[in-house]
Amino acid sequence: MSQDAPVRFVVDGMLGSLARWLRRMGYDTDYVNQRTDAELARIARAENRVLLTRDRELAGRRGLRALLVQSQTLDEQLAQVTAAFPPAPGSPPPAMGSQPARCSECNTPLVEALPEEVADQVPPYVLHTQHHFRRCPGCRRVYWTGTHWPAIQARLKGDL
Repeated sequence: MSQDAPVRFVVDGMLGSLARWLRRMGYDTDYVNQRTDAELARIARAENRVLLTRDRELAGRRGLRALLVQSQTLDEQLAQVTAAFPPAPGSPPPAMGSQPARCSECNTPLVEALPEEVADQVPPYVLHTQHHFRRCPGCRRVYWTGTHWPAIQARLKGDL
C-alpha cells in the first residue's frame, strides 16, 4: 500500500461496533461476524488490509499488518485506531461533513439519491423535512442527516 493510499481494515468478530463506526467515518472496513482467524489473516494479506483485533495471538501473526485493540470501550477503540491511522496531512477527517460516505451495515460507498427515489423507504415526516439522501447500492439502506446526526458527529470527533 502506498503512503497516499487510504488505509483499509478487516475487523474480527469481537469488534462489530467499532467496524460500523469506522464505516460511518468513511474508512473501508471489511467485517463479517463469523470468520475464523485463518480467514481474517488471508483477507488481510490478500487485500492489503490492516487487521483490527482484540486477540493478541492473531495480532502477532507473522506477515500481517495488525493493530491489537486494547480497550473494550468504543470511544477508546475509535481513539486508538484513528491515532494509529490518521487521515493524510491536509485532508479533512473522514465523515466530518454532512453525511456518511459508507454504509454502516455493508461497507458499500453511498451514492446520492433524490427524495422521490427514496419516498417509499423513509417515513413521511423525514421525506418532508429532509432534502438530501444517500442510498447504499449494496443493501439499499437509505441515509439522511436526521436528529441523530449531531450525536454521531460528536462521537466521531471524540466529544462524547
